[in-house]
Amino acid sequence: MRQVLDSALYVVNNARHVRIDPDNLSLLADQITSNIPEIPMWDSFHHYFDGTEKTLFYLFVLDTLNFCFWPEPGHRKWTIQYKGQRLSGYNGLASALKMSFEMGLALDDPAHLASMSMAELLEVLDGEGQLQLMEQRLKAVRELGRYFLDKWNGSPTRLVQASRGSAVDLALRVGNELASFRDIAMYNGRQVYFYKRAQILAADIYGAFQGRGWGEFHDMDRITAFADYKLPQVLRHMGVLVYSPELAAKVDSKQLIAQGSPEEVEIRAHTIVAVDRLCVELRKKGNNIRPFELDWILWNMGQEDKYRKKPYHRTVTIFY
Repeated sequence: MRQVLDSALYVVNNARHVRIDPDNLSLLADQITSNIPEIPMWDSFHHYFDGTEKTLFYLFVLDTLNFCFWPEPGHRKWTIQYKGQRLSGYNGLASALKMSFEMGLALDDPAHLASMSMAELLEVLDGEGQLQLMEQRLKAVRELGRYFLDKWNGSPTRLVQASRGSAVDLALRVGNELASFRDIAMYNGRQVYFYKRAQILAADIYGAFQGRGWGEFHDMDRITAFADYKLPQVLRHMGVLVYSPELAAKVDSKQLIAQGSPEEVEIRAHTIVAVDRLCVELRKKGNNIRPFELDWILWNMGQEDKYRKKPYHRTVTIFY
């Protein structure tokens, strides 16, 4: 998405707290080229899929709730039990929703989404501990239900079809028309566009349907990296992202980084630009990995302990 990348480039060119190390970026590109990682397949273990519109409902609800999985200090991490595994974070959310869809809970009914109670949402997310921002999660689910009812005759299929095979069009529609997806910050008086969850929704539809049917998007190469807190953690570990001493001290001591602060905007913008530059370097070496695919690779790397030696930045936000 051009406006995402262009606004991120403005931040990178004016940043004070974060920078990209070109030597380490080139080194990482060489490492990827010498040992080309597999692009992760769609994870059918944790995700619901039946090939019908119900799957679209699942993906929309999933990415409406896909944010802020880390616990507040002194609180237990939210976890669920699924097929003998204890899961947390995104995989926990995906699996909890999968179980709810398989049990027949009315999460594919927009009227139910629009009027959902907190008790019903807590039932869906039943486990040990509790996720942060539950009121905001409930508000976002209700907004999604009303959006389907008011604009798309209750059908996510109509919304996807209206995008005419454009992942960018779908992401922009969702990002502009739903407040919970309107992931825009201000930096030096200028708007910076991230649209993390809106873009990841398009990528999830593409992945779930394997680029066919409702997932047949012709412009997936224009989707950027999804600026969250796991990717910068990995890129910092690899030396691609370098924080100022002051920011490094805040992140490493797990101090909160305020949403919309220059530090937070710079971390996210540098993540997008670093992934884009890595893709440029990889193309020069004959490897045509697209930014969203490299995002998937780096995110999976971030689940390994060796990339967790330094903490991720902590920002309380609905956007990632």
